[in-house]
Amino acid sequence: MSAIDLFVAKAQQAGKALVLPEGHDPRVVAAANMILENRVAKKVIVLGSEEEIAKACADAKLTGRKFDALDYLNSDLFEGFAQQYCQMRQKKGMTLELAREVMKVRIYFGGMMARSGMVDGLIAGSIASTADMLRAAFHCIGTAPGMKIASSCFIMDLARPTASGDSVLLFADCAVNPNPTAEQLVDIAMATSNTYRALIGKTPKVAFLSFSSYGSAKHEILEKVVAATAMFKAKIDVENLDIIADGELQADAALVPSVAKSKAPGSAIAGDANVLIFPDLNAGNIAYKLVQRLAGAGAYGPILQGLGRPLNDLSRGCTAEDIYGVAAITVCQAIGH
Repeated sequence: MSAIDLFVAKAQQAGKALVLPEGHDPRVVAAANMILENRVAKKVIVLGSEEEIAKACADAKLTGRKFDALDYLNSDLFEGFAQQYCQMRQKKGMTLELAREVMKVRIYFGGMMARSGMVDGLIAGSIASTADMLRAAFHCIGTAPGMKIASSCFIMDLARPTASGDSVLLFADCAVNPNPTAEQLVDIAMATSNTYRALIGKTPKVAFLSFSSYGSAKHEILEKVVAATAMFKAKIDVENLDIIADGELQADAALVPSVAKSKAPGSAIAGDANVLIFPDLNAGNIAYKLVQRLAGAGAYGPILQGLGRPLNDLSRGCTAEDIYGVAAITVCQAIGH
C-alpha cells in the first residue's frame, strides 16, 4: 500500500470538512468531486462566483457537482470575517476598510473559515503563490498552542524500505525556515512528530542530523544541533511524551542499525529513525530532492505544520490527483486538532 493509499484509508474514517478557495481552477473543482466520491472528506466547500465555478467545471468536463459552492464575495460571512480580521490585526494598523479588501482575497476568506472551525482544513496554492499562502496562514490561523513558528515537512514514500523496515520517513524543515535556531529546531521537531503520529500512527523516532555523530567532529555550526537535541529530550521527559529522540547524528547512524552500533553506541534510536530533522533549509531541501530523484521516492509536500488549523500549499503545476492526495494528508492532520 502506498503512503497516499494509507492516508486516504485513514481520512475516510474521519468525517472532516475542507475548503478549497481556488474555485476558478478546473483542477480544483475536479479534485473536490474526487475527494467526495472517495469519501476522503464528508464536505468540501469551493469558493468562487457561480460564473467562475461553472466555467471551471466546464473546462474540467465535470458534470454533476458533488461539492458545495460558496460565492464568498456575496456571502453573509463576509462582513463578520472582515470585522474579526480587523480586530485580530488592529495592532498592525489594520482598519475595517482594509480588512474588507483583504477578505476579497479568497485564500484569506478560506483561512478565516478554517480559523472559525467551519472547516477542518484548507488546501490552496494551485494559483496563489507559496509566499501568499504562508502570509494567509500566519495572519488568519497563526501557530498552534506551544508553537512559536510554523514549519514544513516532506513525506518521503520510499521505493525501498529502510534497514529497519520503514517505508515512510518525514524530512523537516525543507521549505519554510532557512536557518532555524536551536529553539526553532525544537518546534520543528515537535511539529513533525505530531504530523508523523497523525499520518502514520506510530511513535515518532526523531533524529537531529548533522555531519557529526555524538561529538565525532567539533564545529560552531554543530552547536545548535547539539543544543536542540538536549532541549527536545528535556521536553519529552518533562511532558512525558511518547517520542524517542537522539542527536547529533549523521544520516547513516540515524537510519542504519549496524552503523549506529559503531558511531552512536547506546543510541535511543539505534538506527531506526523515522523523522529526520535537518540543521537548515539547504540540507533539508537538497536531501529530499536527492532521495526523490536518485532513489525514486515519492515526495509529498511541503506539508505545513505547527499551525492552529491544517493548511496546505499546492504546487502551481499540480494535478487534480495531487490535490486529492494533499486533501487526504490535510484530513489526517486535522484528526489531532
